[in-house]
Amino acid sequence: MAAQSRVILVGAGNMGLNHARVVSQSERASLAAVVDPREDVGREAAARFGTVWLPELPDLSGVDGVIVAAATEAHHPLAMQVLNSATPLLVEKPVADNILRTEEILSLADRLDLPFMCGLLERYNPAVLTARSILDHPFHVTATRHSPYAPRIKTGVAWDLLVHDVDLSILLLGSSPQVVNSALGHFHPRSGTAAEDVAETLLEFDSGAIAHVSASRVGHRKIRLLSIYELDKLIEVDLLRRDVTVYRHVSESADVEGRGYRQQTVIEIPELLTSEEPLTTQFERFLDIIDGRVDAAAERGTILPPHLVIDQVTATRRAD
Repeated sequence: MAAQSRVILVGAGNMGLNHARVVSQSERASLAAVVDPREDVGREAAARFGTVWLPELPDLSGVDGVIVAAATEAHHPLAMQVLNSATPLLVEKPVADNILRTEEILSLADRLDLPFMCGLLERYNPAVLTARSILDHPFHVTATRHSPYAPRIKTGVAWDLLVHDVDLSILLLGSSPQVVNSALGHFHPRSGTAAEDVAETLLEFDSGAIAHVSASRVGHRKIRLLSIYELDKLIEVDLLRRDVTVYRHVSESADVEGRGYRQQTVIEIPELLTSEEPLTTQFERFLDIIDGRVDAAAERGTILPPHLVIDQVTATRRAD
């Protein structure tokens, strides 16, 4: 049996605890330490998952990978420290708190040719993986990601929600958009002036493809819907229920009694490729990159495009 990869987790908040659970359950990895400057939080997380607590990153000799799930403003110094130690890194989105720092981190990872991933988790949703497997020539994507208000989330909706569907649109349509048009709305009295509540974004691609992405954190129910249009079919994805439905229009005709029309549509419900939790699938891919089973350079190349789009979206906010 191959030796387990030793992984250190930085950050013991909500997302960090999920990462700790996934790593500790993996047969291919072990959780070497939990790093968090808050001793009570860090010790509790470490005890829960059978590892040690450290207040800061240790020497990374003998460590096979690091996961950073700390506050966004801490990502840049942590990422630079990890990469300068020649250690593979998985960092939660966004990579850093501004695009220049993001580019600096990715440039260092490229220069050192190190395994690097970003936690764009919807890529690993079983329904998304299944939909991508049956795509041929998509030309139009619509995505709706709405949620009730969550006071604990201080960032705007663009980085919190919109980035996921921008990322999916780029992956599904096969290139970065050439035109980004966006409108931002500020509605909730508890939101900061730099934290938008609604973002409506239209992406235009060189191929002629179009994506419309809608994100809101002032909805009254959680919605995660994705529609992918091709000439011969429509693929609808419910990211919450993790199911896929394919529609193929057959024919339509006037009702014989003249009271409307009749439409015939064939509906297919494909079997999901996997039922694995997205965070587990993402971590397995991280291990595959570390082990050389996945091209590290190709993976790194998918990270910057959605960050550049969201930077353009939030530039609308900065210009106000």
